[in-house]
Amino acid sequence: MAGHSKWASIKHKKKAVDAKRGVLFTKLTRAITVAAREGGGDPEGNPALALAIQKARDASMPKDNIERAIAKGTGADADANAYEAVVYEGYGPGGVAILVEALTDNRNRTGSEVRHTFTKHGGNLGEPGSVAWTFEKKGEIVVDGGRYSEDDLLPAIDAGAEDVALDGDVWEIVTGPTELQAVREALAADGVEIESSELVQRPTTRTPVDEDRVRTLMNLIESLEDNDDVQGVHANFDVDADVLERVAAA
Repeated sequence: MAGHSKWASIKHKKKAVDAKRGVLFTKLTRAITVAAREGGGDPEGNPALALAIQKARDASMPKDNIERAIAKGTGADADANAYEAVVYEGYGPGGVAILVEALTDNRNRTGSEVRHTFTKHGGNLGEPGSVAWTFEKKGEIVVDGGRYSEDDLLPAIDAGAEDVALDGDVWEIVTGPTELQAVREALAADGVEIESSELVQRPTTRTPVDEDRVRTLMNLIESLEDNDDVQGVHANFDVDADVLERVAAA
């Protein structure tokens, strides 16, 4: 089943705006650099780097930017070595579980900023393990819903996709973490243009949110995503599609 009801569509539109502002490129560059540092600069033997490069290409990042980020990760760059992955867990308005993935060169600074953002928008930062249990890592592929039909996406099922569902105006294809690349390649081989593909943390349970709290919740999520150190924000809210549409348009 489609997870957040129109959320994939809204996130995709926001990423397009972020790319224009340069915010997304900053995050993608950092992810490529860290992946290259940890697993080497050859994407053929480094799945994390291959995924990071693909996400950058999906966002139309110039090839030169990608190559510089790889070189930075594989070279003797003190800044690249300083980055570390950190996960923050907390609760948003209405008790919504939120998982925040970050790459930071200053854990204290990022932790303080994330905590402040939670508090400012009616949430609170929790202890490690407080909400992680309600998420599981999955692959997620987004395809234009107006351009393709469900029949066009049958190669995804044949390649091992777990679910294909229309979420607003995009198709959301869910895979296991190790099947993401195979499913993407199967779709591409059949001529399906992919708008994005990434590993995400999908909730196993969902928390209904009253309409009067949705705007506050969205403000919290958007503020967390605007932090340069934050790579991904995952939440287990359950909101009606028409409510999300009104909030997104406001």
